[in-house]
Amino acid sequence: MIKLEKILNLIPNPCYVIEESLLRKNLSLIKDISTSADVEFILAFKAFALWKSFPIFKEYISSTTASSPYEARLAFEEFGSKAHTYSPAYEKETFDDIMRYSSHITFNSLGQFNSFYDDVKRYSTHISCGIRVNPEYSEIITELYNPSAPGTRFGILSNNLPSVLPIGIDGFHMHCHCENNSDVFKRTLNVFEKKFCKWFPQLKWINFGGGHLVTRNDYNIPLLVNTLKSFHSRYPWIRLIMEPGSAFAWETGTLVAKVIDIVENAGIKTAILNVSFTAHMPDCLEMPYHPVIRYAHLIDDTKESGNSLPNTYRLGGNSCLSGDYMGLWKFDHELQIGEPVIFEDMIHYTTVKTNMFNGLNHPSIGMLHCDGSFELYRKFTYHDYRNRMC
Repeated sequence: MIKLEKILNLIPNPCYVIEESLLRKNLSLIKDISTSADVEFILAFKAFALWKSFPIFKEYISSTTASSPYEARLAFEEFGSKAHTYSPAYEKETFDDIMRYSSHITFNSLGQFNSFYDDVKRYSTHISCGIRVNPEYSEIITELYNPSAPGTRFGILSNNLPSVLPIGIDGFHMHCHCENNSDVFKRTLNVFEKKFCKWFPQLKWINFGGGHLVTRNDYNIPLLVNTLKSFHSRYPWIRLIMEPGSAFAWETGTLVAKVIDIVENAGIKTAILNVSFTAHMPDCLEMPYHPVIRYAHLIDDTKESGNSLPNTYRLGGNSCLSGDYMGLWKFDHELQIGEPVIFEDMIHYTTVKTNMFNGLNHPSIGMLHCDGSFELYRKFTYHDYRNRMC
C-alpha cells in the first residue's frame, strides 16, 4: 500500500483523498457479512455518493438507497440499478421520477401511501412498496441524529397500524441507529419484534436501516451474524436488508489541507488552514466531534496549561464565521506556513454535506489507487460557486 505522504506533491491542496485499498477492505468485509448472515447490504447515498467510485462498489454490492429524486436518478444512471427509496414525504411534481428510478419505495405515513399507491400500481408491477415504522426505541445519544425521539416525524407507531396492512405494503423499514455496535441492534431488534411481529406474516422484506458501523474495529460481527440468523430462523420468508451509510466509507480517506498563517491571541496560537470546518467538515461542528489529525493529538483545552504546551495549536478555518475553529492539538513538531495538515476519516458524511460558504475554494476530490496512482475526480472552480448563486 502506497503511503499518502509519498504522493502529496501529486495531489491538489486542499483535497479529499479516498484510498482504494481501504475502501476495498471495507467492501470485502461487508460482502462477507452479507453472505454469512443472508442479509443484503445497500449503499446509502446520504453518506457517500461519489459516483466515479461506483465501479468498485459494484464488484461487492448490487443496490443503493436514495432519499430524493436526485439520489434515485444517481442510482439508476451511475450505479446502474434502481434505488430503494425512502423520503419523509413525496411530492406530486417529482413522484414520476421516484417511480422511474426506484425498485422499492418506502412511505413515511399511511396518508402518503394512500395518496401515491394508485400511481405506483398504474406505473409498474415491479415496484415493491413499504412503510416506515418507528420502534419507539433508540440508544442514540446525540438528539440531532435520533429518529425515535418523542415527537419525531419519522415512521408509524405500532398502535397506529391497522391489524391488516393495506394491500400493496410488502415491507417494513426501521431506522434508529447511528454508528452503533451489534449489541445495540440486538436490543433494538428485541423491542421491534415484540411491537411489530404480528404483522411479519404479511411482509416480504424488512429494511433495518443504517447506523450499523460494521467496519469499525471494535464492531462485534459474530453477534450481528448470529442475531440475523436467529431472526431468519423465526421468519424465513422475510428478506433482510441493511443500508449503513458510514460503514462503507469508514476510515477510507482523508482531507489534505495546509497551514496558510499562524496567529496568536491571549496565549493561544491558531493555525489558519485553507479549509473550513463549517464548509468542509460540517459534522465536526454539528455533531460535534473532534477529528483525528495525523502527527498530532488532541489535548484538553479546558486546562489552562494546555495553551502553553510547545507545538500546540488551535486549528482555524479560513471563513468569516467566528466559530470556524476547533480544539487544541499538540503536533510532533512546530508547524510551518505552507505545510500540509491531514485530517483522518473525512469521506463519509463529509463530501455529501460540504458547501461553498464565503466562496471558499472547495477541496478537490480524488482516489489514491492500489497501484499508487492518483486519479483526480473533480477540481472545483469559481464557476461552481457562481453557477449556484444564479
